Amino acid sequence: MTDASHDGTRSVSLKLRLAFSQGLTLGPGKADLLERIGETGSISAACRAMSMSYKRAWTLVEEMNLSFATPVVEPVRGGAGGGGARLTETGTLVLIHFRQLEAATFAAGAEHIEALRRLIQTSDRSDMSGEK
Repeated sequence: MTDASHDGTRSVSLKLRLAFSQGLTLGPGKADLLERIGETGSISAACRAMSMSYKRAWTLVEEMNLSFATPVVEPVRGGAGGGGARLTETGTLVLIHFRQLEAATFAAGAEHIEALRRLIQTSDRSDMSGEK
């Protein structure tokens, strides 16, 4: 998800979802999951950070692993600290390209997003009945 700030506060966010003809959808949830797996080295830790069930996370990882030419996440064999998971080169590239596409989309639409933001009613606007 890409955010824009106006006067230091988040004013708008953009959620990009891609639907490929092969049946794969790729959006902010899967991107966030890949990002957390990359950060934590664990599907379990990623789900906890996202308040997502392990079953849901595993289903999403499996879907992505089967959809791309090579897996995006692979297991890491246990050792003293136990096993885990890591992003593959493909997983890293998927995440990089998705985040760059989010940023490019937001940048390309910034003028229109700002125009829409200006049209939104603010909380300090007077009563809509016309009375002042």
